[in-house]
Amino acid sequence: MSTQRRAAVLGSPIAHSLSPVLHRAAYAELGLDDWSYERFEIDEAALPGFVAELDGSWAGLSLTMPLKRAVIPLLDEVSETAASVEAVNTVVLREDGRRVGDNTDIPGMIAALRERGVEKVGSAAILGAGATASSALAALARVCAGPVTAYVRSEARAAEMRGWGERLGVDVMTADWDDAARAFDAPLVIATTPAGTTDALAASVPARPGTLFDVLYDPWPTALAAAWSGRGGEIVGGLDLLVHQAVLQVEQMTGVPEAPLAAMRAAGEAALAAR
Repeated sequence: MSTQRRAAVLGSPIAHSLSPVLHRAAYAELGLDDWSYERFEIDEAALPGFVAELDGSWAGLSLTMPLKRAVIPLLDEVSETAASVEAVNTVVLREDGRRVGDNTDIPGMIAALRERGVEKVGSAAILGAGATASSALAALARVCAGPVTAYVRSEARAAEMRGWGERLGVDVMTADWDDAARAFDAPLVIATTPAGTTDALAASVPARPGTLFDVLYDPWPTALAAAWSGRGGEIVGGLDLLVHQAVLQVEQMTGVPEAPLAAMRAAGEAALAAR
C-alpha cells in the first residue's frame, strides 16, 4: 500500500517559483508516483501555524523569501551551513517528528561553479549586499583564496558585509556601488541584485571577462549576462543555482542518493521558455 508523501515550497510572493516544476520532474524521473510537491503563499505571520499543522505525510519544505530566517525558531536542529548565514531554505521532516533545517543555496552555488570549471579563484567581487550576498560569501569561503570586494549602496550595507566576512572567515573589502564596474577586473563576479539593477553596467564589461555568476533566472539573460557572454566570458545563471540547490533538497527529502540533475534542468528550461 503506497503512502502519500508531501513536500512544498513556501514564501511570499510564491506564484513565480520554479521549485514545483523541478521537484515534480525529479519525482517523475525517479518513479516516485506517490510524492506530491505544491506551493503555498505563506508570510512570516502565517508560518508558525502552517508548520504546526504538518502531519506525518510531510517529508520536507523549501523556503524562499521572506521565510529563510523566520523559520529558524520553529526548528529542532539547524545545520552548520544554515547557521553560518542565519538562513534556512530547506526543512526535512524526520520520521521521529524532528524538524531539521539546512541551507542548500551555499553548496548549490559551489556545485554550479564547479560545473563551469570554477574550483578556485584568487579573488572575487560581489554586486549587492542582501540575503543572497551572504550565501555567496559563504560559498566564496570555500572557492576564493584571496580577498572579496563587495559593491554596495550604503555604509550600513558595507558594515553588514564586512561583518559577514569576519563571521565566515572571508577577507571582505567594500566599495561604493558607483564604482561597480571595477568589479569586472576580478576573475569571478557574483551578481546578487534584483532584476534591472545591473543593466547599466552591461556597457562596462571588459574585452576579456572572467566568470559571471548572475543569480537571476527570469528574465534571462540579463543585460549584463548577455554582454558578458558576448565578450566570451563564462556564465553561471540563476537556473543553474536553482537546479543545483533543488537537487540537494530532493536528495535530503526523499533519501535518494542522486537526484536527476539533467531532467530537472530540462524541466526548468522548458518552464522558463514557456513564460
